[in-house]
Amino acid sequence: MAEARQTLHQQQQALTRYLRDPEHWPIPLGMDAARAQVYRDLIFENMRSLLSGTFPVLVSVLGQDPWRACVRRFLREHRCATPKFGDIAEEFVGYLADHPSPDWPPFVAELAHYEWVEMALLQSEAEPLLAHDETSLLDSPLRVSPLAWPLAYQWPVHRLAPNYQPSTPPARPTLLLVRRTRGSAVRFSELSPLAWRLLQRIEAYPGLTGRGQLLALAREAGVDSVEFMDSAVALLRRMQVEGVVGVQPHPVN
Repeated sequence: MAEARQTLHQQQQALTRYLRDPEHWPIPLGMDAARAQVYRDLIFENMRSLLSGTFPVLVSVLGQDPWRACVRRFLREHRCATPKFGDIAEEFVGYLADHPSPDWPPFVAELAHYEWVEMALLQSEAEPLLAHDETSLLDSPLRVSPLAWPLAYQWPVHRLAPNYQPSTPPARPTLLLVRRTRGSAVRFSELSPLAWRLLQRIEAYPGLTGRGQLLALAREAGVDSVEFMDSAVALLRRMQVEGVVGVQPHPVN
């Protein structure tokens, strides 16, 4: 019995190696070649279709043949830690970041992350922030919505396309805000360095009031706080209207 189990395990391993990498591993002994090819093509096409739907810009930038080679490499080299189809795309993003290839443009990993963010926000079970009177923004500690993600990239990921593939990154990073609206639509927008830093500060210093955050931001920027406050308060209120920031809930006694 132990020998039979070992033989079955060996057969399973041989089949798995073939399905992952049919170019370098033979069809398992005793298995019908036509049936093995059906399994091989089914697994690959399912993976390709799953990832293509999440990364359409990446597919268009690479082209169909390099894209198929990229999916084949992922299937061959990566061992997914999740059985959930929706999480495989996240593992693919991590794989691209950890295993770059000289055959890919240098921005591939960041572009993949940028495209994955949309799916991640659509699937997020996080709740939007509760609405508060805007007068409480300056006198209360703030929080960033879990459905609003400030992101910084080395490459201009929102502009990449088959006809725009820079070989070197720009001097300044690309600062973006990705948020899910109350209507469950995902919106992308560029952030100024000050707006991006404000969101970063709110997450880094959650105990500060809105006024404290803006005054500290003015000091960091080296600008006059009196002249700065009017435009900064307007920015903060606009972010509140869009559901990006809000007031921290009061603890329940």
